[in-house]
Amino acid sequence: MREGPSDRNEGEMAHTCRGTIDLSTAHFDREDYCGIMLTSGAKTYHLKAGSEVERQQWIIALELAKAHAVHMLQNHSDDSGDDDDDDETTSPTDKSELQSTIKNLSLKLDDLSTCNDLLAKHGAALTRSLNELDGLRIPYDSSEKLKAVNERATLFRITTNAMINACRDFLALAEAHSRKWQRALQYEQEQRIHLEETIEQLAKQHNSLERAFRNSLSGRAPDPSRSFSHGSVLSKGEDSEEDEDTEYFDAMEDSTAFITVISEAKEDRKTECGTTGPADWTPADDVLDGASLTPKGPPRVKRRARIPDKPNYSLNLWSIMKNCIGRELSKIPMPVNFNEPLSMLQRLTEDLEYHYLLDKAALCTCSVEQMCLVAAFSVSSYSTTVHRIAKPFNPMLGETFELDRLEDMGLRSLCEQVSHHPPSAAHHVFSKNGWSLWQEITISSKFRGKYLSIMPLGAIHLEFQASGNHYVWRKSTSTVHNIIVGKLWIDQSGDIEIVNYKTKDRCQLKFLPYSYFSKEVARKVTGVVSDGQGKAHYVLSGSWDEQMEYAKVTHSSPSSPRTDGKHKTVYQTLPAKPLWRKYPLPENAENMYYFSELALTLNEHEEGVAPTDSRLRPDQRLMEKGQWDEANTEKQRLEEKQRLSRRRRAEACARGCSMEDEKETEAHTPLWFERRLDPLTGETACMYKGGYWEAKEKQDWHMCPNIF
Repeated sequence: MREGPSDRNEGEMAHTCRGTIDLSTAHFDREDYCGIMLTSGAKTYHLKAGSEVERQQWIIALELAKAHAVHMLQNHSDDSGDDDDDDETTSPTDKSELQSTIKNLSLKLDDLSTCNDLLAKHGAALTRSLNELDGLRIPYDSSEKLKAVNERATLFRITTNAMINACRDFLALAEAHSRKWQRALQYEQEQRIHLEETIEQLAKQHNSLERAFRNSLSGRAPDPSRSFSHGSVLSKGEDSEEDEDTEYFDAMEDSTAFITVISEAKEDRKTECGTTGPADWTPADDVLDGASLTPKGPPRVKRRARIPDKPNYSLNLWSIMKNCIGRELSKIPMPVNFNEPLSMLQRLTEDLEYHYLLDKAALCTCSVEQMCLVAAFSVSSYSTTVHRIAKPFNPMLGETFELDRLEDMGLRSLCEQVSHHPPSAAHHVFSKNGWSLWQEITISSKFRGKYLSIMPLGAIHLEFQASGNHYVWRKSTSTVHNIIVGKLWIDQSGDIEIVNYKTKDRCQLKFLPYSYFSKEVARKVTGVVSDGQGKAHYVLSGSWDEQMEYAKVTHSSPSSPRTDGKHKTVYQTLPAKPLWRKYPLPENAENMYYFSELALTLNEHEEGVAPTDSRLRPDQRLMEKGQWDEANTEKQRLEEKQRLSRRRRAEACARGCSMEDEKETEAHTPLWFERRLDPLTGETACMYKGGYWEAKEKQDWHMCPNIF
C-alpha cells in the first residue's frame, strides 16, 4: 500500500505494481471476528488478523496512515507552483464561476469596510463623549468606571480594525491560490473522465477479444484437459481471466478440513450397512459407473434443441450500475440487455436437470449411500451457472411456472412467485419414482461496485416415501466478479450442511472460493458423509461445474499437530469412483446464453398452462426472439402495471380494513401455496396446498390474476 503521491512520481503511477492502494481515498470496514475489508475505488482486499486485539491495532494504524496520506496530499498540492498557462487549462465556465466568487467576496469585504468606518466614526464620538464626561467633576468611583469604559471602547476599535485587516488578507490569499485550487479540481475532473473512457474501452476490447477467441475455436473438438482431474491447477490467462481488478483472498490455511490417503481395496472388508463385499454398494454402483452418461429414452413430445441466437447489443454497464452501489439488485431498473430469456422460476426448476440422482437414491437401502447421491444432486444444481452470468427475469407477483414431464422425466414441478419485495419463490416437485422436493427461496443480492453477491435464503426439503428419510439443506452464496472491467465470471463459496432428520446422518460440503494464492483446483468442492454417531463413511471431492467423486472411508485418525496446535483428520479411503458428471452443453451454446439441454426447453411454448405461466410473459418472449428494444418497452409496461396493482391493494386495504388486520390483508396471498410452520426447521415457509394440476386437467383458470 502507498501513502500518498510523494511516494511515486507520475511515471511510476501510470505503471503501478499489482496490489497498491492509495490510502488517502481508502475505506476500512470490520468483518466477522478478525477480518478487515479495505476498499479503495474498485479494489477490495480482505485482510485477516491473528486476534481481535491485533485487528484493532491494524485499524488504528491504517487510520493514522490514511490521515498522514491525506496531509501529504494537501502539502503536495500546496507545494506545486503556479504556471503562467494555468488560465488556459481552466474552462470558461469555471473561470466565470471563480470570478463571480471573487467578486462576491470583494463586495462582502466592502461591506465590512463600511461597517468599520461606521464603527470608527461612532467609536470616535463615543471617545469624545467619554472625554467630556472625564472633564466633569464626578466622584472618584465613577471616574474609575468611566476610565474602564474608555479602555474597553479603545480595545473594541482595535479589534474591529484587526478583523477587517484579516478579511482583506484572506481575500488576497484566496486570489493568490485560486488558480492552484482550480487546477487541482480540473485535474480530478479530467482523471474521472479519462477513467470512465478507459473502462469503457477496456470492456469493448475484452468483448472483441472474446468474440475473436470463440471464432478461432470454432470447429475444434472440446479440450479434454479442461475436465476435472486431481492435481490440475487453473492456469493464469486461460480460465482465470485474471486482471488487476480480480478480487483476492488470503491464502486459506484450512482450505480442507481433512487429508485423504488412498489404500488398496480388500474384498473381505465389512461395510457400515451390515453387508460384506461389493454387494453393499450395488444400487449406487449402477449410478456411479455410468448411469450419468446413460442416454435417456426418447420422449413422446419432441422438444426444441435451439433458440434464436443472442443479438450483439452493446451497452455501457458502468453508466447504469455506478449509481446503484449497495442497493438491492431486485430494486434496480435493469434493461433486458443484462438478462437471459428465462425467469427466476425457470432457473429454480432447472435445478432438476440431474433428477436421475434422486431417482437412484430412492433405490438405496443404506442411508449413508443415499446421502452421497443427495449431496451430488445438491452440487449438480450449480453446474448450470458456470457460464450463466446474465440475470434471470425477476418474476411478477403471482407468476407461476410448471414443468409437467411425467412421461420422460417422471416428475411434475410447480413454482409460484409468492413475494416481490423481497423476491421469494415457492417450489414443489413430485416424482413418480418415490421422492418429493419442496423449497421457498428468497434471493438477497447486493451490488458491491465490482462484484455481485447473491445469497439464496431458505431451506430445501427432500423426502423419500419408501424409507421416510427427510433431507434438509440450504444453498451457498454465489458471487459474480468483474462487473466493471474484464470478463464476467461466477464463483460459489461457503459451506452446505445436509441433514437426514430421520437417521441424523450428515454431509458437510465445502465450496472453496477462488484464490490467486491457492494451489487448489478452481471451483473445488469437498465433503464428508457421516452417520448419526459422527463416524465418517464416505469422502466426496470434485468441482461444482464438472463432476463429483466418492471414496469409501476405511480408517480415520487425527494428523500430527501443526505449529498452531490444530489437527486435521486423516481418512484412509478406497480408490475414488465417479458419482456425478455434467452433461455436455448443446452445440452453439455460447450463442444461446450457454443454456443446457433442459434450459432450452423451459421457455418453449406449451398449450394448457396457467395464464400466469412464465412462458406467456411478453417481454421475456420478445427478448428470446431477439427483439430487445420491444422487450424493454414491454418490461417497463409490466413493471408499471405491477406497481399500480400494489397501490390498488394498499388503497383497498386502507378503505376496508381495520387497524389490526390491515398489515395482514395488505400482504399478497399465494394462489397455489400457503404458509405453514415447518416442524423441522422451526421456520414459516410456503408449501404446496394442491389444486393446480386438477385445475389444469379441467382447464379452469378463473382464479388466476391478470398479471401480463
